[in-house]
Amino acid sequence: MAAEPIVLFDNGHHKCLMFDSLVTGEGVQSNQFLIVDGSQEALIDPGGDLTYTPLSVAASRYMNIRDMSYVFASHQDPDIIGAIDRWLVHTRANIVTSKLWARFLPHLASGYVTTQLESSVFDRIIAIPDRGARVRFGDTHIECLPAHFMHSVGNLQFYDPVSRILFSGDLGASMGAVEDHKPVTDFDQHIPFMEGFHRRYIASRKVCELWANMVRGMDVSMIVPQHGKRFEGPQMISRFLDWVSSVDCGIDLMGQENYRQPREFV
Repeated sequence: MAAEPIVLFDNGHHKCLMFDSLVTGEGVQSNQFLIVDGSQEALIDPGGDLTYTPLSVAASRYMNIRDMSYVFASHQDPDIIGAIDRWLVHTRANIVTSKLWARFLPHLASGYVTTQLESSVFDRIIAIPDRGARVRFGDTHIECLPAHFMHSVGNLQFYDPVSRILFSGDLGASMGAVEDHKPVTDFDQHIPFMEGFHRRYIASRKVCELWANMVRGMDVSMIVPQHGKRFEGPQMISRFLDWVSSVDCGIDLMGQENYRQPREFV
């Protein structure tokens, strides 16, 4: 049976749905997102082979998969866009991603897949410049925001101005929290589920500070990461922005002991 999505927003014409129970086996939990505006549909960070079939089945209840307009990919990781070859073959969607990964994503498409396409893989990729861009979508648009080094060197986040939801990719991700499909309600208790991930996967506190400054100037009702729980409302969003701006991570934590010739065998 297809998984029931969480309805993040629905005004009758525009809706945002989150699928968060599609990963089975040993894969890392991840969220996939569907945005619908009138007759246009888009997926955000749809994932790899672990999620392709269940997501296709679940999303097909809300759209015609074949006629989907876009697949937005925040970066190049397998849990983000590992199944790009299937989306290229089975839909007419264009893939929206950073220009830094536009030349690399075709490596995920097999020779068999490329022979099935009516055009080249490059013709189906919309490369977003480092400064970001707006992509027309139905009666509105999706903003592709610069999110450099959080964690990928070519990283984007996606803002929907209708729902005012910021899809933040790996920023704000949490691991190990109770998966009850609800937003964060106790920020202090939630910190331990985020801290280890951010210290290891986000490049530095500086980029988090710059990012938070950008977001504070935006009208955001919800921050929804690709892993774990979301942040809703001005108070919880403010707590997250303050926290992520204060955490030493990535290169902030590196010293000479992290760069020594190994002596141990595995």
